[in-house]
Amino acid sequence: MRRLTTLFPSEFLEEHAEELGVVERDRKLQIPAFVWSFVFGFAAGERRTLAGFRRSYNSTADEPISPGGFYQRLTPSLVEYLRDLVERGLDEVAVPDAVGADIDRFKDVMIADGTVLRLHEFLSDEYEARHEEQAGAKLHLLHNATDQTIERLDVTDEKTHDSTLFKTGTWLENRLVLFDLAYFKYRRFALIDENGGSFVSRLKQNANPVITEELREWRGRAIPLEGKQLRAVLDDLDRRYIDVEVEVEFKRGPYEGTRSLDTKRFRVVGVRNEDADDYHLYVTNLSREEFFPADLAQIYRCRWEVELLFRELKTQYDLDEFDTSNEHVVKILLYAALLSLLVSRDLLDLVTEQADDELVFPPERWAATFRSHAQLILHDLGEHLGYSPPPLLERLIKDAQKIHKQRPILQETLATATQPRCES
Repeated sequence: MRRLTTLFPSEFLEEHAEELGVVERDRKLQIPAFVWSFVFGFAAGERRTLAGFRRSYNSTADEPISPGGFYQRLTPSLVEYLRDLVERGLDEVAVPDAVGADIDRFKDVMIADGTVLRLHEFLSDEYEARHEEQAGAKLHLLHNATDQTIERLDVTDEKTHDSTLFKTGTWLENRLVLFDLAYFKYRRFALIDENGGSFVSRLKQNANPVITEELREWRGRAIPLEGKQLRAVLDDLDRRYIDVEVEVEFKRGPYEGTRSLDTKRFRVVGVRNEDADDYHLYVTNLSREEFFPADLAQIYRCRWEVELLFRELKTQYDLDEFDTSNEHVVKILLYAALLSLLVSRDLLDLVTEQADDELVFPPERWAATFRSHAQLILHDLGEHLGYSPPPLLERLIKDAQKIHKQRPILQETLATATQPRCES
């Protein structure tokens, strides 16, 4: 429990909540219990719901909170507060170790990626989707695989392209960035190179650059590639690797109202996929002297760790299930899921430290274990923080009773409807 309270000390939680106006000065709401209920407020096999978070709070805090009192706390101030906690956690907690290749020469290895979150259709004005009559948000991450941290997090509507959120600059010097196809743009690659950075990206299906030089010699009667367009020769090749220099054309950024054309030379590498009888093609500015084609394929596989991260958020923490038309509630649920992930990772680090060296803890198996024990952890944490919740029977009565006296429950409605009517 000390590990968790070090990550988010109660004094900090209370003071920052007061700064942002999340709680009043009389502190009727016990903010540490409130926060930890959002982190652990789910049980194995159940969806994360606001009612579930409230029940978790009532089972932890000294005094229960009514449904109305709970829902009125779901404000823009709470959104800002939870986002601040996520950013604090990102600075402290490691996320999956993604670096498998020998790339110590780089200051950092960065992975840019995003995932779509489907929202209630009533939010289509605030979160415009790619298809009509839908609403969608997108979570964008810039993951530092070297430090195992998330350096940047953005939430936009679905139509906002991932590419627009990646800014080039001097920060790229001596850093390697791994991109998926959503970020593919020759001008971006040129700017990374000109800022002293490196990149590896999959080559787009419609990209067909001209080969200017072969970077690997082949024995026998190899097909010459220089001067030919890449796609024109792929079907004729049977070699295990392709390693060539290509020239690409792109438009520079606007200057005095015009955009000039420019060219740049990059390296394109192909690694044969025997199952599909084709090549995985990558474009990069990494040199052949330092990185062979197989090395680039291994480096690029680091991106899979971020895909696993998104899958864990969606499968274990219900990041893709927002059954609400309230924009603030969507963001609260989003940041609550991210907080759960960060706390889960922090506890995984603790478990790894305490366990025998030969034991391995796969992230997804750990996530399922964490989820199934969340309520037990919350109970122990509440005791550690000195809370004395009401007796269990009292909490059961408060949570199970009908809330609105004027609203008949289903059984009452059916009973009334099936009663014989008196003859007039």
